Amino acid sequence: MTSRVRHITLDSHDPYAQAQFWAQVLGGNVSDEDFPGDPEALVHAGGAALLFVTVPETKSLKNRVHLDLQPEDRTRDEEVTRLLGLGARLVDDRRRPDGRGFAVLADPEGNEFCVEPSAAERSA
Repeated sequence: MTSRVRHITLDSHDPYAQAQFWAQVLGGNVSDEDFPGDPEALVHAGGAALLFVTVPETKSLKNRVHLDLQPEDRTRDEEVTRLLGLGARLVDDRRRPDGRGFAVLADPEGNEFCVEPSAAERSA
């Protein structure tokens, strides 16, 4: 018998706000059971589930695990622009002039994630 990943859990100060941000990023939804002020909040998005839990300390070091996102219906650069508009910030721009590379962004609480080229961009 084996195990499966049920959620990817992230520490946060405001789980509900983080869940709302990530639901928009991933086109998912925050669980109907979660409300502002709850100690945890769950996002369902396709095959992934992100669980945000309250912790007292702030993020102080680089993530040891991060998400790599690949846009489905827009280019990498269009997706970076969209995510910046949702409240992400650019941490490290590793995009190359030839269309390869990626952008490192951070969510509103500083958790890093990468945006890679779309499948269409990779096949071009």
